[in-house]
Amino acid sequence: MSYFDAASSAPLHPVARQALQASLDEGWADPARLYREGRRARLLLDAAREAAAEAIGCRPDELVFTTSGTRAVHTGIAGALAGRHRVGRHLIVSAVEHSSVLHSAEVHRNQGGTVSEVPVLRTGAVSPGVYAETLRPDTALACLQSANHEVGTEQPVAAVAEACRAAGVPLLVDAAQSLAWGPVEGGWSLLTGSAHKWGGPAGVGLLAVRKGVRYAPQGPADERESGRAPGFENIPGIVAAAASLRAVRAEAAAESARLRELTDRIRARVPELVPDVEVVGDPVRRLPHLLTFSCLYVDGETLLHELDREGFSVSSGSSCTSSTLTPSHVLKAMGVLSEGNVRVSLPLGTPAKDVDRFLDVLPRTVAAVREKLGAPTTAPKVTVEDGSPASLVVDTLGKRCPIPVIELAKVITDVPVGGTVRVLSDDEAARLDIPAWCEMRGQEYVGEEPAEGGTAYVVRRITM
Repeated sequence: MSYFDAASSAPLHPVARQALQASLDEGWADPARLYREGRRARLLLDAAREAAAEAIGCRPDELVFTTSGTRAVHTGIAGALAGRHRVGRHLIVSAVEHSSVLHSAEVHRNQGGTVSEVPVLRTGAVSPGVYAETLRPDTALACLQSANHEVGTEQPVAAVAEACRAAGVPLLVDAAQSLAWGPVEGGWSLLTGSAHKWGGPAGVGLLAVRKGVRYAPQGPADERESGRAPGFENIPGIVAAAASLRAVRAEAAAESARLRELTDRIRARVPELVPDVEVVGDPVRRLPHLLTFSCLYVDGETLLHELDREGFSVSSGSSCTSSTLTPSHVLKAMGVLSEGNVRVSLPLGTPAKDVDRFLDVLPRTVAAVREKLGAPTTAPKVTVEDGSPASLVVDTLGKRCPIPVIELAKVITDVPVGGTVRVLSDDEAARLDIPAWCEMRGQEYVGEEPAEGGTAYVVRRITM
C-alpha cells in the first residue's frame, strides 16, 4: 500500500516513536510538582519547548502546547481578538484558509464582529496589495496560512506581515503544512502548528504568541501553559512532537529536493497520460511534497475508492466526498475545476518506484471511472449541420456532478457556432465545474439564470 496523504496526517516518524516510548517512562508525573518525578517531567517539558521554539523561530516563553492544531487556531484567534477589542472587531482571513480558521471567523461574526475574506488568484495565493487594502483602522487581527492544505500553494507571508506591521495589526499564521520544511519567514505575530502534520503524534498543537502582542486568554483561568492552554500537559506527546520536528528539519533540505522532483514528475506526466486534466495550484511557489489535479467527467469519491483498490491512499477536495455535496471552499475560491479532484501528498521517504506505479495505474483507473459514468472518451468532434437548433436545454436536475458536465459535453456539438446550451442543475458544484469546463474546452460561459428547481447555466459554442 502506498500512502500518499501526508497532508492529512504524516506517518509517525521513527524518532517520534522512540521519544514517545522513552518519555512514557520518564514524563508521567506532574511537572508543576517539586519532587523528583515532577522535576524530571518539568525538565522534559522545558527541553521540548526549547527545541520546538528553536525550530519555529521564537522564544521558549512565547510558545505553548495545545491539544491539537485546531485548538491552537481557535485559542490564538479568540485570545488575539479579545486582547485588541478596544481597537475594533474586524477580522481578516483569506478565502482559502483551513476550516479551523473559517470556523473561528464564523463564531466571531455570529458574536457581532465583522469578517473580510481576501480573494485569491487562480493559483490559490493572495495578492499582498489586495490584502493590504483590506486592512482597516478597526482591524483587530489578520490571518494567513503559510501554505495551502489542499493545493500546496505558498502564501506571500512576509509581504503581508510587513503590510500588517505598518498598519499596527497582528498577523496569525497557520503553519501546520509548512513547519516540516522550515520556519515561516516574515514578521508574524502569532503562529500555530499541528504535530501530526510533520510526523509527530496526534493530539499536540503549537501556539506561539510574540512578546508585545496584546493577548487575552479566553475561558476559565488555568495556571498551566501561561494560562493559554488549560489542562494537564501531554508530556510524552509533546516530547515526541518536538523530537520529530527537529528530526524532519534535519532531513528537510535533502527530502525537499527529492520529493519536489517526484511531484514535478507527476505534475508533468498526469496531463500527458490522462486526457482532460487540470493541475491546480502554483507550479513553483508550493510545498515540495504536495500537488493537486482535477479530472473532467470523474466522480471524485469513486476515483478515490478505485485508487484505494489499486493500493494508493490519496485524498480529495471534490464535492463528491462531502456530505454537503458542495465544492471545496479552496477550489471554489480559486475558480478551478472541482470534478475528480485528487490531492497527492508524499510522506518523507516515499520511493520513486511508488510514484512510477501510480502514474501507471492512474490512466486506466480514470478511464474505467469515466466509462462507468458514460463520459465522452475523447473531445467531441465538431460538426456544423444545416438545421441544427440554435439552443438546447439539458435537464440534469437531481443529478450530481460530474453528470451535468458530462451531459453538456455530449450535446455541445448539436448546436451551431453561436448557439447556446442551457444546463439545468441543482448541484452547487455545477456553478464551479461548468465554467471550468468552458475554459478547458474553449467555449464561452455566458452566466447563470434562475430556473425552476435549480439554476440554468448558459454556455455558448464558439469553437469549430
